[in-house]
Amino acid sequence: MITDSFDDKTPPIVSFGDFYGEQKHLIDTCLVTFSKQIADNVLETFDCTQIADIHAANGLIPIYQFTHEGRNIGFYLSGIGSTLAAQFCIESNYLTGATKYIMFGSAGSLDGEKTAGKFVVPTHAYRDEGMSYHYAPPADYIAIQNHGRVAEIFHELNLPYIEGRIWTTDAFMRETVGQMTKRKSEGCIAVEMELAGVQAVCDFHGLELYDFLATGDVLSEKEYRVEGLKDANHNMDKFYIALEIAKRISQ
Repeated sequence: MITDSFDDKTPPIVSFGDFYGEQKHLIDTCLVTFSKQIADNVLETFDCTQIADIHAANGLIPIYQFTHEGRNIGFYLSGIGSTLAAQFCIESNYLTGATKYIMFGSAGSLDGEKTAGKFVVPTHAYRDEGMSYHYAPPADYIAIQNHGRVAEIFHELNLPYIEGRIWTTDAFMRETVGQMTKRKSEGCIAVEMELAGVQAVCDFHGLELYDFLATGDVLSEKEYRVEGLKDANHNMDKFYIALEIAKRISQ
């Protein structure tokens, strides 16, 4: 099996130092969004300073810093999908020194009754992607290490939430009826595209990840429902919740 051929033990041939020089230590906490609309709103609302660029052949990805209640906090607009999101995470760590990442985005609901009107705090992610296998031994699921702390914060803030397993896949157009049925039978309540890979690289590099999701489209009904997706993607409430998490994990 191809999963037996991954190598998470021997050292890499390429290092970030080959491209960026010495590692920087500028911030401790970084917010990760997948919504350009949210990123643009943050730039308009806060006094942001660009502190780094993630380099890519198709363009630069800026990393910004702003001050909130005396804390310097970074943020960037992540690429979508497990590979890009995980790669941006470890590159941003090298460029800024951030060790605590708060990631938030949208997800598809696999159980509309359970997730309706609630945020999802993932406990485990099904590894239906490729990135995580380069950083963690093969397994069906990866544990989301800080889900308990995220749930505590949601409880403190009196926000509606549900904890549960989620399904990470890079192939959202192959979220089939058969796959959904299997994942639901294992306790998955939502599906998204990044978490398994990002958790794996954070575990590997000793970084802290705090993740929560807002469900938008619903896959579990007889007819696919997409009307809630825009709000789940772009509503600013997730950003302000992430700020509350940042305050509490840096105390």
